[in-house]
Amino acid sequence: MSTVLEHSAAIGTAASAIGTDATTKKVAHLPYAFFEGRIVPLADAKVSVATHALQYGTSAFGGIRGYRSADGRAVHLFRLKDHYRRFMHSAKLLRIALPFDLDGLCDLSAELTRQNGHPGEVYLRPFMYKAGLDLTPGLDGIADGFTLFMLAIDGLPSLDHGLSVMVSSWQRVTDNAIPPRGKIGGSYVNTSLIRDEARDHGFDDAIVLNARGKAGEGSVSNLMMVREGTLITPPVSGDILEGINRRAVLELARDLGVPVIEREIDRTELYVADELFLCGTRMQIAWIGSVDRRPVGGGRRGTISARLAERFEAAVRGTAPEYAHWMTRVEI
Repeated sequence: MSTVLEHSAAIGTAASAIGTDATTKKVAHLPYAFFEGRIVPLADAKVSVATHALQYGTSAFGGIRGYRSADGRAVHLFRLKDHYRRFMHSAKLLRIALPFDLDGLCDLSAELTRQNGHPGEVYLRPFMYKAGLDLTPGLDGIADGFTLFMLAIDGLPSLDHGLSVMVSSWQRVTDNAIPPRGKIGGSYVNTSLIRDEARDHGFDDAIVLNARGKAGEGSVSNLMMVREGTLITPPVSGDILEGINRRAVLELARDLGVPVIEREIDRTELYVADELFLCGTRMQIAWIGSVDRRPVGGGRRGTISARLAERFEAAVRGTAPEYAHWMTRVEI
């Protein structure tokens, strides 16, 4: 365990959960967070309104899911090291010095999960930010901050229906503007515009095109397409997030004997695909029933996406031992 954790101030009676976000259904903050070098009640993890990251979006975050194990005695944190490697890459983009190395970040996540003690589904949000009060744009020489907090997500509705998506009129930010391979806070204005447009038009989500007019990803998830038995997904050089769940899905597909190709996808391919689905921490593997009101594969869930979802569920619950290396088991 890291030195900071060993010397964290003792915490008294657990604070109650902080509330529910009505827009995401029964999602409650858990009582403890890591902030300014120690684990504290979440209510004490506060920054100034003059914080650089708040003013300019100079921040980055991660999203890590924890699954209740099949035996009910633990939470399985999904691909923890992979998530934090990507998090550390985002730190390089923003010139932020993190207080922990890779092992320290993983140890902190396991410890906070234990201290919060929630025996069900959880979501961890590591967050780095420019913490200085400098009221000018820039990155170098501005103080850095890091925090980690958690949510209970047992109440999230299951995605057991085909998503209705549109092709967004908004364009994804490019690597030469705000690099989408990092989860940069300011770039999520782009995501918010995309999601609002989709919902305003009565869709569940959107597929967004990149600057070359190629289908890149969903608003907050990676895009997968099946044509003639082959799984196809855009390359990491296509202005997409280097998704951790994306990597897992490609590994599962290869293990199942499904051919995999990483290449650009034309917009019209979405209309003639046999299967389409989105994958990510929140959605996991969510099949798409229609694009721009056009049914995909007859509007029914495809066999490849169904097989992948079944294997993914077994992996994260611990009933597929060949994927045990994906999970960090935290006894609760």
